[in-house]
Amino acid sequence: MNKIGLVRAAAVTPVLKVANPGFNSDEIIRCINEAARNGAGIILFPELSITGYTCGDLFCQDLLYNQSLEGLRKIAESTKQISSVVAAGFYLRVGNGLYNCAALIQRGSIKGIVPKMFLPDYESRWFKAGIETAKAAKSVRLFGYDIPFGNILFEDEENCLRLGIEVCDDLRSPVTPGSYLALNGAHIILNPSADSEAVTKSEYRKKLICVESGKNICGYVYASSGVHESSTDFVFSGHKIIAENGTILSESLLYERESSILYSDIDYERIGFERSVNSNFDNSASAYTCHIEFVKAPLSPINVLETKDKLIRIYQKNPFVPSHPSALDKRCRDIFSIQSAGLAKRLEHTRSKKVVIGISGGLDSTLALLVCAETYKLTGRDMKDIIAITMPGFGTTGKTYNNAQTIMDLLGAEMREISIRESVLQHFRDISHDPEVLDVTYENAQARERTQILMDIANKEGGLVIGTGDLSEIALGWSTYNGDHMSMYNVNSGVPKTLIRFIINWVMANRLSGPNEEKGFSSDNELLCKTLQDILDTPISPELLPPDPNGKIAQKTEDKVGPYILHDFFLYYTIRFGMSPEKLLFIAKAAFKDEYPEEFIKKWLTVFYKRFFSQQFKRSCSPDGPKVGSVSLSPRGAWMMPSDADPSEWLKALENTPLT
Repeated sequence: MNKIGLVRAAAVTPVLKVANPGFNSDEIIRCINEAARNGAGIILFPELSITGYTCGDLFCQDLLYNQSLEGLRKIAESTKQISSVVAAGFYLRVGNGLYNCAALIQRGSIKGIVPKMFLPDYESRWFKAGIETAKAAKSVRLFGYDIPFGNILFEDEENCLRLGIEVCDDLRSPVTPGSYLALNGAHIILNPSADSEAVTKSEYRKKLICVESGKNICGYVYASSGVHESSTDFVFSGHKIIAENGTILSESLLYERESSILYSDIDYERIGFERSVNSNFDNSASAYTCHIEFVKAPLSPINVLETKDKLIRIYQKNPFVPSHPSALDKRCRDIFSIQSAGLAKRLEHTRSKKVVIGISGGLDSTLALLVCAETYKLTGRDMKDIIAITMPGFGTTGKTYNNAQTIMDLLGAEMREISIRESVLQHFRDISHDPEVLDVTYENAQARERTQILMDIANKEGGLVIGTGDLSEIALGWSTYNGDHMSMYNVNSGVPKTLIRFIINWVMANRLSGPNEEKGFSSDNELLCKTLQDILDTPISPELLPPDPNGKIAQKTEDKVGPYILHDFFLYYTIRFGMSPEKLLFIAKAAFKDEYPEEFIKKWLTVFYKRFFSQQFKRSCSPDGPKVGSVSLSPRGAWMMPSDADPSEWLKALENTPLT
């Protein structure tokens, strides 16, 4: 089985007894074994977890100190048979000072000790800040051997995985130790903490961790002390968070009374990819990391996930569509606004009074027409300057034709109907093509005829041709070169197919009904909503082949290229995460396990790679259009790829991945 660039992290808040290292170390060992059985490669415990954080002046008692070290020794010995790394909080005497530290333990030994660099004022009663000592001391002697001490970068060379540690309040410093660790190569930052709870503090803490993981492009594992700390002046909630690159992967409940473990799978391979495509990351590293010297501590290979393992992390089937209703509402609002603002600017710049758009009665042209209507309403233009043209061909059905007519009429556009049948038949005669041969020439001639009509009318009217092709079609090359592939400005170029339905639904809810109905742009919002719903319910089709004997759509796009929900999944994780074929198949299998069999997913992933590579020549000369999300295929900086790149290695890697 192959490794897939993910490691399972476990953040633990154990039950403890304040000032009882014997009890606490036994409970820590029990939790280590449980987390290891559950596949965790990284196991993090809270700050000063061996003694408890709230020991106060007892920290200065030799009895507690010695028992704490004995607990640390026992914990280290318990890890001899596991490959996980364990980070546990304890305190250490260095010279005449006590230091609040975290020890990273693996395979029975302590790999390194990191002191807390910045202390809250009250903590300086017992401990010294580690920032100056860390610069001077590179190691400490403990249990008869020298152990790296200070600013440490822990490195698992075999798995290309690097870890760093900052302790509790280090996270709140203006420039955090974690930032320096990340800039020096740490993929994941561990934070053993003992942060007391107060009203709204947990939300602030969550935002802080989210931002820290985002700006440092890293994973972040946070484990705080729980309710069994002393409640003399504070209460601790046991807050645990696992984040990755600005996203919270998992968050615990607060105030749990039993030992609790929070798990998630961190994609450290993705972190490396994100850093490689972000030039500012290396620039920042060059500018700022020269001030701190790091000690490198080698690790044995950590237990990372393989293709035989079951993921805990959940990959959404539709990564372009937020799962939470409020987030989805905002996403649709923002995209619709970006599309409209982009078109408004282009019209102002070109001094174009009119737009020309072909309307098929399908999803894409419907959204593009709604964007045109919104733009004209926002800029105070006359809807009659939207020239909406339906161009029936050999595959046009009554359903899509009627829907096209209805939405053009209700939106107040200038309606035109130009049949392409006779002109295409004449073209077939000109090029000696038999119209009974329903091949690619038969299909593409229709698409190019429609584009010619739109372009020439735009020239005649002094307008712009508005493109309708979406991001998913652009990725797959599902367009006719110099046909529907071409326009003067494509408002849909950044919108994936799986999101278009939701944006149209958003328009129905926010522009055509309810309290915002007055903001709409239709003469009959109720009928328009009904028609839009019918369009949403219609199978996706280019309608270039004749209908079936019952007059219904015979040519269904997803029968030919595969489900768009799969292709959008493939597109997102290929472009946004840089995933390998083996890894992409693995996570797709997990995400769609209740929907598609693995061989079905593998079949369409093969199609995706073939089409994505072979159709780059269309993307290389695609029209302008607004980027709306993190994935864009614009050749003007978003995605730059040679048109003759060879997909063989991707296809070979996928072919060599066995079905399970």
